[in-house]
Amino acid sequence: MRDWHVKNMEATIVKYVRGLPENATRYQKKMHRRYYKLERVCGRIKYDIRHGVKNEEVISFLNKIKVDPTFCDLPDSPYYLERLNEIKAHFNEAES
Repeated sequence: MRDWHVKNMEATIVKYVRGLPENATRYQKKMHRRYYKLERVCGRIKYDIRHGVKNEEVISFLNKIKVDPTFCDLPDSPYYLERLNEIKAHFNEAES
């Protein structure tokens, strides 16, 4: 079950950092407004932390996104670094 929460945490972060595509439907925009605000995303990650994901894993995944070539399409999205730094700041505060 812990593996599922790790994958869910990673998918949540990637979806938040990526943002909406340019040709998003009305439904996608509605769901993004509802579920992908910083508070909601951090809440979902905290839920995963309660179920076995370590805070260090969250921070290491955030660092991995910047350098790993599998996430090379992320820098193309607008506000990529800003969103990434918001999540990182939130969980660096929680770590201390």
